[in-house]
Amino acid sequence: MSVLEISKGEALYYEYVAPATGKNTFVFVNALTGNTGMWSGAICARLQAAGFGTLCYNFRGQIDTTFADDTELTPDLIVEDLGLLMTEIDPSSPILVGLSIGGLFAAQAYLAGAPVCGLVMINTLRKSNLRLNWINQAMAQLSAIGGSRLVMAANMPGLASPKLLEKMWDVSFSDEPFEAPAKTDGLLRLMNGSLLTNWDLNYGKLDLPVLLLTGSHDRVFRIDDDIKELKARIPDQQEKIYPEAGHLIPLEDPDQFTDDLLAFATRCNRQS
Repeated sequence: MSVLEISKGEALYYEYVAPATGKNTFVFVNALTGNTGMWSGAICARLQAAGFGTLCYNFRGQIDTTFADDTELTPDLIVEDLGLLMTEIDPSSPILVGLSIGGLFAAQAYLAGAPVCGLVMINTLRKSNLRLNWINQAMAQLSAIGGSRLVMAANMPGLASPKLLEKMWDVSFSDEPFEAPAKTDGLLRLMNGSLLTNWDLNYGKLDLPVLLLTGSHDRVFRIDDDIKELKARIPDQQEKIYPEAGHLIPLEDPDQFTDDLLAFATRCNRQS
């Protein structure tokens, strides 16, 4: 557990375990509402036991980071910070793994010059259109009213499998009231900053092995026709569909997810 100082009052929290000689490092990129806890338990433990390195970190604005009140927590800043972290750590043979918008940030970091062996995008592919803009605007406004709890309570039925919904019911609907966060709140500023996201990625320039993971129960972001069109632009891609999971595949099916990461590392090394 370490901190990367970027400037005075600005720092990223990260957790890094180096790989065995000749092994890859999996670099995990969060969703906006996520944190290192999505990866740092059983998933990282299994990867490390197999000799792989792991690097998890939180965006400025997420827990355990520091950031000034006037720092604009924009997508460009997140991608820039990922590049800074990878330069500082210099992980061996990195494979970027991004959840939701984190997959887009990972792809943008690669296109910006980050040295990467492979890319895993988890429920990332989506088109920039009125429907997506509507969802993003609504989530930003919900976060201003009730923080992350309200965002998740409103969206989970369309994002998660029935099994995960059962687990999250008591957390989402406790007696604790929803409260508006302060204007300086990190998540609120990340959600507002996300409205500047450029989803028109040049997929044709992703000239590395790409693994696309999607969950059938993701009924918010998973549009089959859009995924089919976008993935066709990626030169070297493979798609895996999880029929019993939704948007949060690492949380809903961590064992199969880790199996797929291990298999993907073999594929990346075979092609390198």
